[in-house]
Amino acid sequence: MNAPQPDSPGQHAPPLLRSAHLPPSLRVAIVVSRYNRWITDALLRGAQDEFHRQTGTLEGLAIMHAPGSFELPVLARAAATSGRFQAVVCLGCIIKGETSHDLHIATAVANAITAASCETGVPIAFGVLTVDTAAQAEARAGGDKGNKGQEAMQAALDCVQTLAGLAGRA
Repeated sequence: MNAPQPDSPGQHAPPLLRSAHLPPSLRVAIVVSRYNRWITDALLRGAQDEFHRQTGTLEGLAIMHAPGSFELPVLARAAATSGRFQAVVCLGCIIKGETSHDLHIATAVANAITAASCETGVPIAFGVLTVDTAAQAEARAGGDKGNKGQEAMQAALDCVQTLAGLAGRA
């Protein structure tokens, strides 16, 4: 027997534990890789556009450049522990080469970003493309697959709102 879904007609959804607004003093760090810059610049524009769309300004954004995706976690953790930011967005692009190097980098980066976010309690969004080809990267950096930088910023801001709701600042 299937339980009724909360959004079914006649049912009431439980209240969301989410703030209706982003904090007015919102500060978000974007840590972006310089490696594969033609892609990461497009991801950065998507993240900035989303921040502006949701806040009406670019004030509150800080951009930090990393040499490559492998260095994103240490900078993201430093930003998260600085006390200056409510969220961090990591942007990078790892494209498969002739060896399995990309898999090792992608796994290490994903695990380290996840650990940093869980250990610090600061949302650290994963906007790192892990693709087989440059064409796949371009499709995900503003092409027909959207902009994963925009999506990562949206995820970070959603988490900020949910954490504010949990803290009773809704």
